[in-house]
Amino acid sequence: MALFVTTIAVLRLVPKSWNGTSVARAMLITNPAAGRADARAVTAIRDTLRRGGWSVEVLATARGGDARRFAEQGRAQGVDVLVCHGGDGTAMQVAAATVGSGIPLGLVPGGTGNLLAGNLRLPRSPAAAARAILEGTPLTIDLGAVERADGTHYFAVCSGAGFDARLMAATGAAEKRRWKMGAYVARACAALPSVRSARHRVTVDGEARELRAAMVLVANCGELVPPFLRLRDDIAPDDGWLDVLALQADGTWESVSVFFELLRRPRSGSGRVWFGRGRTVRVEVLEGPPRPIQLDGEPAGDAPFEARILPAALRVIVDPARVPRRLARESGARAWEPSRG
Repeated sequence: MALFVTTIAVLRLVPKSWNGTSVARAMLITNPAAGRADARAVTAIRDTLRRGGWSVEVLATARGGDARRFAEQGRAQGVDVLVCHGGDGTAMQVAAATVGSGIPLGLVPGGTGNLLAGNLRLPRSPAAAARAILEGTPLTIDLGAVERADGTHYFAVCSGAGFDARLMAATGAAEKRRWKMGAYVARACAALPSVRSARHRVTVDGEARELRAAMVLVANCGELVPPFLRLRDDIAPDDGWLDVLALQADGTWESVSVFFELLRRPRSGSGRVWFGRGRTVRVEVLEGPPRPIQLDGEPAGDAPFEARILPAALRVIVDPARVPRRLARESGARAWEPSRG
């Protein structure tokens, strides 16, 4: 993992009630190296929280892994809320320290993709996101878990092997800060001629299937580019399932063709798209060179990998007026249902 500068703010709060739960302390973890993060954003978050009655103490470090380390310290200290300012990678570092603890996570989008925040329809501006944390309510969602040599890693949106992971690994931090999502788009267009499918074995809940694919995704959320690119209407981050997508394509024309096929949300097995669903998914590459994998946009080595669902593993603070519809299991917010249109 590349080194990044991390700023930590420990917040002392005026007690507030979330469904009868008194909140007294929170910790804000922000990654200024993320694609959309800067000092002005941190100031906006801090000032918004102070106006909500929270007093803020700011600390700064310059070591990789600080997001997870400080979140672990916050959990040990008994903080009531962890607030993350950064991208999906930073959010998952913080989430890794809170899995199963019940400590709510507040998200302030500051990265390039911000896919979890987008799936939950959280505000993009730092001040608006901070207000949503002040006024919001926790929503319980699932996480995917993947074991690697250095321990357990988590994803909230999706993991994948192949083209998507190669694209994310090739897009540099400077490109992302300057061009935001446009950096990924430019890299993807340039890489289309080199797209090649390989034979994979995808095992879902013990049932193996061999297929050719340029990319295999294991998704916990339904939208890859919120709200524009939705995989299927029945995929939700609190449904207790992992959904698998395999795309077969070789070269530019087939890659563009399968993209438009995916936009039509085809049935499994039609054309070049295959879907699966389960609670444990293993992805192996059976031919050719090793293929990289990504977990919520963060490189995580090469395939094979195995993902398992952790139901109700994380509580995320959402805006009840904005979150897609369906009742959450315990938050009292109106919870997940894909928005129409």
